Amino acid sequence: MASSSQGLRIAPLVIPWAALLTVGTVMVGSAAIALGGSYLSKHLVFLGVAGVASVIVYAVPPSWWHRLYLLGWLASALVAVLVLIPGVGYEVNGAQRWIRLGGFSLQAAEVAKFGLGIYLAGYLSRHHEKLRSDPEVLFVPLCMIGVVCGLLIAQPDLGSAVVIVAASVGLLFLAGAKLRYFLLIVVLGAAALAALVMFAPYRMQRLIAFLDPWSVAFGSGYQLTQALIAFGRGEWFGLGLGEGVQKLYYLPEAHNDFIFAVVAEELGGVGAILLALLLCYLVVQVFLLARRHIQNRAYFAGMVAYFAGLVLGIQFLVNLGVNTGVLPTKGLTLPFVSYGGNSLIISCALLALVLRTSQESLVKAGGRRG
Repeated sequence: MASSSQGLRIAPLVIPWAALLTVGTVMVGSAAIALGGSYLSKHLVFLGVAGVASVIVYAVPPSWWHRLYLLGWLASALVAVLVLIPGVGYEVNGAQRWIRLGGFSLQAAEVAKFGLGIYLAGYLSRHHEKLRSDPEVLFVPLCMIGVVCGLLIAQPDLGSAVVIVAASVGLLFLAGAKLRYFLLIVVLGAAALAALVMFAPYRMQRLIAFLDPWSVAFGSGYQLTQALIAFGRGEWFGLGLGEGVQKLYYLPEAHNDFIFAVVAEELGGVGAILLALLLCYLVVQVFLLARRHIQNRAYFAGMVAYFAGLVLGIQFLVNLGVNTGVLPTKGLTLPFVSYGGNSLIISCALLALVLRTSQESLVKAGGRRG
């Protein structure tokens, strides 16, 4: 009876996860059709690697992650440093964010999402009771995260750094940080973000394009205007799967950052809304599991789930905002759907970690009730 009960609780997480991976595979195959090469075949390979990574993460006892949580921060910082070393990291489109490992590229920001999630969950499960009374307990993880995100910004990868910082600050608030400290962090973070945008000309160009993309439709606003055209062409019910036009060299990164616009063009507003709802449902289920763990005093499992939900949810909202023109253009994938091995592997690994810690927590909770 206990195992069937756990299955019923975990099924709302596994079913939308599998559905998103299926939709992602279909849409990558459609969006990359004009690019040549074997993008769909590579995506299937990434999917296989993500499956293996998920199995490995699931097989590791949560007590190991809990005990060795500092290694999560160390791995994140180490990869973020290595990627900046000439000859180790390599540059694409002016950004040095990857380390080449044979035929695979390792992205520092994705490693940081997983590693910092482990670090924060381990730290906060140990110190959550002091978080309200001792400001130093709040200061330590902020400094540790600031070091890693500073290295990510140096690559530069501001978008990933913003997602990680936002998820980390959100987790600190959910763990019990006082509202005044939370608001102070938000204000300081917003000021730092504004400074980073103001002193980088290409970021200012993106901001100008965001404010009036049609005035620079053939310049810095090109991606956004083409994405908006895709939304307009799709109307409510779309042109049909595979029938989109914008992916035919009009919309750059149609298989990656702007795959949601391809979904809107081919499956229409209805299809795009259903995909967004599916992602929202998955994130909500992760949050519900996290709350249940905290209620059961399984703090490590709860913090892991909250961080995973925040990272996936924030990245989804940023990608959605960029595709629809609500936010300035930034290169972030749509979790589980976009083409991109690092994002797919780490997103799946985070969910596998949530599932394993949840299983452990639910078994212990059931044992206590029994």
